Amino acid sequence: MKIRVSVAAIICSLAGGLIAVPSQPVQAQGLFQRLFNPSPRYSERRRAMHKERAIAEARKIRVSSPQYYAYKPDKMVNASFASLAEVDTASNDPSAVPAVVTTPFADASVHLSSFRMRTLEPVADAIKAHYLKKHEFVWVTDGKINDKARAAMATLAKADRFGLSPRDYEVLLPSDTADGIDAEAREKSLIEFEMQLSARVLTYVLDSKRGRIDPNRLSGYHDFKRKNVDLETVMAIVANTDGVVRYLETRSPSNEQFTALMSELERLRSVSETERVEIAADTFLKPGRSHPETSNVVAAIRLRGSDELKSKHADTLSNYDGSDKYSEDLVALVRDMQRENNLKPDGIVGKATIRALTSFSTVSKIEKVELAMERARWLPRELGDRHVFINQPAFMASYLHKGRDPLSMRVVVGKKSNQTSFFMDKIETVEFNPYWGVPRSIIVNEMLPKLYADPSYLDRLGYEVSTASGRTVSSSSVDWYDVGANGAPINVRQRPGSSNALGSVKILFPNKHAIYMHDTPAKSLFKKDRRAFSHGCVRLHDPHAMAAAVLGKSREYVKKRIAQGRNDADTVTADIPVYVAYFTAWPAPDGTVEYFDDMYGRDKYLTRALERTDMSRHTTG
Repeated sequence: MKIRVSVAAIICSLAGGLIAVPSQPVQAQGLFQRLFNPSPRYSERRRAMHKERAIAEARKIRVSSPQYYAYKPDKMVNASFASLAEVDTASNDPSAVPAVVTTPFADASVHLSSFRMRTLEPVADAIKAHYLKKHEFVWVTDGKINDKARAAMATLAKADRFGLSPRDYEVLLPSDTADGIDAEAREKSLIEFEMQLSARVLTYVLDSKRGRIDPNRLSGYHDFKRKNVDLETVMAIVANTDGVVRYLETRSPSNEQFTALMSELERLRSVSETERVEIAADTFLKPGRSHPETSNVVAAIRLRGSDELKSKHADTLSNYDGSDKYSEDLVALVRDMQRENNLKPDGIVGKATIRALTSFSTVSKIEKVELAMERARWLPRELGDRHVFINQPAFMASYLHKGRDPLSMRVVVGKKSNQTSFFMDKIETVEFNPYWGVPRSIIVNEMLPKLYADPSYLDRLGYEVSTASGRTVSSSSVDWYDVGANGAPINVRQRPGSSNALGSVKILFPNKHAIYMHDTPAKSLFKKDRRAFSHGCVRLHDPHAMAAAVLGKSREYVKKRIAQGRNDADTVTADIPVYVAYFTAWPAPDGTVEYFDDMYGRDKYLTRALERTDMSRHTTG
């Protein structure tokens, strides 16, 4: 007879001593053995299966980079102004019966009972709030369009001077002077014109001050607190000012850089598109050699070179006879052209130099300047008497102090897979002989594959590993599969020293992107023209000079602090904003606008956002 006993029953019985385990092997003994004393081979197999599953899960885990979004424009509403159709005067006596306002606006406001206008919601709210408080026309006097209205309209029509679209602010004049129009129809057309022009003026001010695009809706790489514009106050100022033109024209940024962009835009629009010079893409021209593309290189410099460059090398350009020989005087010309374009001035004509000479037509330059003016509106109106400006497409950083010579240097920024974000912050600290706290993205994406194969990898390289509680542990003691699969918290940092990824200096402006400026032992990368090699932070070619500048100290002071050999830091007491920016057209410190490749493709996303905004604003219904 076969006896069937559940495993649970066997365990409970054993625990209670109810079943005596026979001394001789029986059929069930193999089950007991597997349950309570598995063979080493079986246990090893189970551990291997568990490890394989852990590895498979861990390898799926990656810390992803920020994403680009499908841009959603600011919401347009079909606003009703019926609340303005019955305007009563306010009385100081709460028990008094309100008297009907008898101003021309109040008389005409009855026509607003059915009037609707498509506009931005905050614009509509500000208009209603203003006219409920003040029952007066702003743009109409004695039943006619006044000079103030005509001046405002003329200013809005020239919005393209500031990189905006006049179409967004266009208003048609009503037939207020036409013969044969009855009084009621004229009154209706005038008050509707009043609402429309007020809406266009407020939209213009909103766009001028904060931009048409909310940068945070472009991508996770954009990080700005969008500017708040008090449109009710704007409407009150516009209603009371006699200088409406001056007021409107001064709403855009007032810094030197924006002014330079305006001047450049005006200049470009006055230049007719010239012929395009093509240089064979595979051209590689070295000093002292001959090449059939030499004449095209000279022709491109004649076409694209600055007036200063062409003046300096006037004799070379006038004496050039079209020869293939790349002579010393032509090499000097190319070197100066390379300096103008922030290229390595080695006189070698390769891909970067060809791109600088052929990439940007007048039309493309206009597009870049207009995009730059939109981006400039995301920044403060004034950048600050002292500030650091990092322009990623230029691979350059500048420290600017009003009244002093600028400090500019080459930088390395994030590669396309680890893009440097676009944001602004304030410099707080300079750290000497810094530790490098390895970002989790690097731990997960780059270190874990090595640690699966060799858990002691970080110990051998001299990194410190610690738990979430701060307890230091050896790399080999950590279950790295658990870190990968389950996100177990672990911290890794590199000790100060000659091989430290941050070099000898780190300049911090704490931000959620964990981006800062720092030194680097990889000095050779600064010799390259395109310097996108980092994981997002900004590596400085001359970090000691930048540290001295923001601290207001000498370079010798910085060197002494580093020479002490210990990790230490100084607080930056001055108010120094830092702009980690992205401009494919931007003025150099001398005011000359320079143009750069769109290294991350962000011009494309901003252009699409502007197109969607234009479509949203001008779609009827």
